[in-house]
Amino acid sequence: MLKILSIIGTIVVIILVIIGLILSNTTVETNSEEQKLVVKGDIIMPTKVSRPGCEEIDRCYIPSVIVIDSGKQVTWVNQDSAFHSVTSGFYGEPTELFDSGHMDPFESYTLTFDDVGTFDYFCTLHPWMKGQVIVE
Repeated sequence: MLKILSIIGTIVVIILVIIGLILSNTTVETNSEEQKLVVKGDIIMPTKVSRPGCEEIDRCYIPSVIVIDSGKQVTWVNQDSAFHSVTSGFYGEPTELFDSGHMDPFESYTLTFDDVGTFDYFCTLHPWMKGQVIVE
């Protein structure tokens, strides 16, 4: 009787170990898939910039000023949990040159700058957020 209980106990332990290994592999695969969702950008809207204060330390768009060559693209990535936008001009005075619309969290917006000049932009939802693209 003890021999049978020992065999059953061993089989149960082996089954539990196999189930544990299967579940741990599934978790690793899920994490790998989540890491693929990360979008790289030239300018980042970091977390917590939907609240005033980021402008005091110039961290609403990182970097807030970028210099590029004519014909190059700039990609903005919203890494915040709030909606944001990339809209040309200044708050209350948009220039209608470009507008990302409201960007969901972790969404990106890419724009090619063909013309030389200085292009100011802001977030239509958060007036303290502003940046500049300088095209040479």
